[in-house]
Amino acid sequence: MGLEPRGRADQGKSEANPAGEEPGETPKPKVKSFEIDKRLVFRAWERVRSNYGAPGVDAVSINGFQERERDNLYKLWNRMSSGSYFPGPVRAVEIPKDHGKGVRVLGVPNVADRVAQTAAAMLLEEKLEPIFHPDSYGYRPGRSAHDALAVCRRRCWEKDWVLDCDIRAFFDSVPHDLLLQAVAHHTSERWVLLYIQRWLTAPMQMADGTLTPREKGTPQGGLCAAAHNEPYEQCRVMHSVGPSSLVKAGSGTERCT
Repeated sequence: MGLEPRGRADQGKSEANPAGEEPGETPKPKVKSFEIDKRLVFRAWERVRSNYGAPGVDAVSINGFQERERDNLYKLWNRMSSGSYFPGPVRAVEIPKDHGKGVRVLGVPNVADRVAQTAAAMLLEEKLEPIFHPDSYGYRPGRSAHDALAVCRRRCWEKDWVLDCDIRAFFDSVPHDLLLQAVAHHTSERWVLLYIQRWLTAPMQMADGTLTPREKGTPQGGLCAAAHNEPYEQCRVMHSVGPSSLVKAGSGTERCT
């Protein structure tokens, strides 16, 4: 009785490498330079969309951005994650100051840049909010200038004098290197520090179309200005006034002692 013929274990399967060559390595997926959660970018877009706002120099409105929401958000996330994101110029808008004291120049970023800035600001808020001075009200979630006024009103019934002060031309003169050092003290996210540096140095496009480079200062109006200015400004203001009774509503400081 002969042996029963048996088929090979791989019978019926196509040979993966008929030439007998050593199999090559499986291509590895590309690794992004930065790990940025897509959900963070989407939540930032939702916040920007709810605030609406004017378009930047690229003339893309909130509605225009939303028409290609999926493509625009993926493109932004992909560029931010790979390190290839560069913000566009900031559109300069002049508004008159109170009491005829000249004009204040606001900076209006593109919608995509506002989404990127908001993503960074939201990440910074999580770490900075718990350590902010209790009398700080500027740019704080759930707080407003009206809350600061209410505290000032109550304290002014208790004290007999008020000191109103401000950091002169803070937004125009803040040093970039010191500001970045202050932010780096509170976060180790490399992409946040990289893009804040790029936002700070993005040129400003004036009404006549000329581009103005920026080596210091930060434009008022940028959503991330609140997040990256606040730690630096608090360091200067809070440490200078000491433990006195202080209420900070924005770039100015009111103190009742």
